[in-house]
Amino acid sequence: MSSIALTGAAGFVGSHLAERLLDRAGSVTGIDNLDDYYDPAIKRSRLERLRDYAGFRFLLRDIRSGLDDVLAGHDVVVHLAARPGVRRSFPERALYRDVNVMGTKRVLESCRDSGVRHVLFVSSSSVYGDGRPIPFVEDQTPCAPRSPYAESKAAAENVCREVVQREGMSVAILRLFTVYGPGQRPDMAVHQFTNRITRGLPLLMYGDGSSERDYTFVSDAVRGIERALDWVCDAGPGVEVFNLGSGRATGLLELTRTIGEAMGMKPRLEYAHLPPGEVERTCADLEKARRLLGYRPAVTLEEGIRRFIEWYGETYGSKSRTTTGTG
Repeated sequence: MSSIALTGAAGFVGSHLAERLLDRAGSVTGIDNLDDYYDPAIKRSRLERLRDYAGFRFLLRDIRSGLDDVLAGHDVVVHLAARPGVRRSFPERALYRDVNVMGTKRVLESCRDSGVRHVLFVSSSSVYGDGRPIPFVEDQTPCAPRSPYAESKAAAENVCREVVQREGMSVAILRLFTVYGPGQRPDMAVHQFTNRITRGLPLLMYGDGSSERDYTFVSDAVRGIERALDWVCDAGPGVEVFNLGSGRATGLLELTRTIGEAMGMKPRLEYAHLPPGEVERTCADLEKARRLLGYRPAVTLEEGIRRFIEWYGETYGSKSRTTTGTG
């Protein structure tokens, strides 16, 4: 695996993955449209770091326009580009379907036309909805998406299955569970909570605070994606689905305490009704990923939060009022 095309390369997970792959002395073609879901300046700053690598080139491109002129000569395509966000997907249902479903179809058609036979599609744990049993098992837990975002990711997975059946490609679908860490999107919980504690603002708890998420540190997610890349390049035609998470469900109140302790500050809490589309609990069963990919997450929540707080303080300076470096 020497030449990789990576959609969503300017995103949080995409930029971390690109750095990891480039450290392996590979060649990465990064593709991103730098949309304004959040400040595009954040994405541009990630790209500036990637441009220090000789093996990196970047193309400003919307996946919906097709990539036929880009993908020829690549060994594998990692498709990360997507419209994110559960809550914003409700008023923008058509846009989410266009980007996440039709965009995925266009990427796979370009792979077919360019002779790329190995594809890794990055999906989301949100496709499970409030499924049972918990932890979620890839081949046993029924998908019951509860938001237009989750529906679009589940539909994109079906597009992958249809293409595999028709074209005989090798595809791995990865369901990521709440990835966090340095450089995380500003709208995500860990980043939002840290920002509000820093500014002395209360944290908004949706529901009664008992909801749980499987929080995955970004280096563990990237390591899982890297192992899935190796796997899919060696696999024959077909599709497999893998969970990539920590395998541990963390309550919202526990998360806020962990962040507050890492910052040396006590959070103030306010409560609100659970918004539409949010689920009560997520947790990944990792047996399949361990068995086939050798995936074993290594970063505990406490260590991951400490690293995030350290990055936040370095990034935002004295305004962060953090006390990192302990614990």
